[in-house]
Amino acid sequence: MKKQPHLTAQTKQNLIEAFWALYCEQRIEKITVKDITTKAGYNRGTFYEYFTDVYAVLEEIENALIPELDELPPVSLPTGNLGMPIDAFLALYAQNEKYYSVLLGDKGDPAFASKLKNAIKPSLMRVLSEKPGMNLTELDYIIEYTLSSMIGIMSYWFKQPEPLPGDELFKLIHRLMEQGVMKQLSV
Repeated sequence: MKKQPHLTAQTKQNLIEAFWALYCEQRIEKITVKDITTKAGYNRGTFYEYFTDVYAVLEEIENALIPELDELPPVSLPTGNLGMPIDAFLALYAQNEKYYSVLLGDKGDPAFASKLKNAIKPSLMRVLSEKPGMNLTELDYIIEYTLSSMIGIMSYWFKQPEPLPGDELFKLIHRLMEQGVMKQLSV
């Protein structure tokens, strides 16, 4: 008997959603296959047709959220200044807010931020390393610092009960990148 692709895809998605509901409430170490299958309404055997363990479900979700290099918007430097595609980064983050806010939060996967940075960093390195006289070692640190800051500020933004409006956050990040933190504190 052949399985129907749309049904198997739906079953897998139901297992993922059951896992996610549990993951939003508790750390992964506390989640069992039985918890997931009970919540999704399947038996353990069905779970193992799709995943090896609960960590495989988390990995599947994370991999779906990490942009491939060809999915990232092109980075350009029309002014010749060192810049980052902040608007594209915010759009990517907002599109996956439900997941990023948890994965990058206190109960999330500590390795996810690194996975996200490592997916984005190569395209930035490629474009920004073409700038004449650019020290590639320093550039690597600059990009790491910037991506860490952007991920951190957006994670913080999503946790706030009354966050800054998105356009104000965008402007703040731009000012911080262009003028630095100390300039903002001296206003």
